[in-house]
Amino acid sequence: MNRLAKISSVFLLTACVASALAAPGSGAGVRIKDLGRIDGVRDNMIVGYGIVTGLAGTGDSSRNQATLQSIANTLRQFGLVVDPAQLSGRNVAGVMVSATLPAYTRAGDKLDVTVSSVGDARSLSGGALLMTPLYGPDKKLYALSQGPLSVGGYRYDLNNNVVQRNHPTTAVISEGATIESTVETHIVKDGGAIHLLLFDPDHTTASRVAATINRELGGNISRAVDAGDVAIQLPAEQVSGVVDFVARVENITVEPDQRGRVIVNERTGTVVSGGEVKLSAVTVTHGNLRVSIVTDYLVSQPGGLLVEPSPAIRTQTVPQTRIDVKEDAMASVSLPAGTTIADLVSALNRIKTSTRDMIAILQSVKRAGALHAELIVQ
Repeated sequence: MNRLAKISSVFLLTACVASALAAPGSGAGVRIKDLGRIDGVRDNMIVGYGIVTGLAGTGDSSRNQATLQSIANTLRQFGLVVDPAQLSGRNVAGVMVSATLPAYTRAGDKLDVTVSSVGDARSLSGGALLMTPLYGPDKKLYALSQGPLSVGGYRYDLNNNVVQRNHPTTAVISEGATIESTVETHIVKDGGAIHLLLFDPDHTTASRVAATINRELGGNISRAVDAGDVAIQLPAEQVSGVVDFVARVENITVEPDQRGRVIVNERTGTVVSGGEVKLSAVTVTHGNLRVSIVTDYLVSQPGGLLVEPSPAIRTQTVPQTRIDVKEDAMASVSLPAGTTIADLVSALNRIKTSTRDMIAILQSVKRAGALHAELIVQ
């Protein structure tokens, strides 16, 4: 099966699945928890500056004054006063430590952290991170990190010969941070409402979500604020049972509406259609003109062995150029209104259109106003 036939098969399968999902009354549905998230439930970024020790001569050089000052400050906490100018050696590196703090975390929970060099260290392999406080954007302490580093690469150099794999200046510490401050998560806003934020804002989907919640839970407790926000009023009897109420809402199934989209990746030649994409009546005429220029360099030798050598008689390189022009017959495809992208790809496949040409044709059909979908070129 050639590449174009594979892409055509992908189009046909995508169109069938999208039609089944988008068709009203088909019975297919998606849980609300897969369509959006509750406002207030979010991740938080924390970061800190630390020191990695125990490196085998691959740490920061003496040019990194910040690292030397950090070492001096650390030693001062243990009663050792050392001038940063007196420090040398490359077994220490200054690093940035970052982590993602999920919602609903409690003090004592563990987090994975990422450690990355900020100096000229060659590798963090074999190092250990000293206790590092991690702060949020509000400058509050949220976690403490410490432990041995796990590096997924290496770097060895000797006499200007370097062997390196991946990036040895970035490492991770599995469960290397301990939460010190509980993250407060509030999902009930002023007025007793919970807001559902859709991952893919769409007016039709937001309206369907609100209508389905009202039908399943009864009353008129839900309304679509905009294309990406659905407000759900918390009933008075559910104030003490917010978790159970949210669980009921999240597991309600809704038939989302899909926007017609055609994704084109010019680097790989991949074309993917999402949604029930329709075309207006369109005619596509396609043809190729190929020009081939070939140059052969022949060596002309003086004829015969009895020719006396002289400056006028010598070996000569003679170029011979051939130019071939081949123009394929124009191929035409006419499609009626209501045709899908899968039909267009099948028709282009029959006339043996290459993948690159098919991408150009889709762009031209969009410009002609016959492709009723969003064309995204990556």
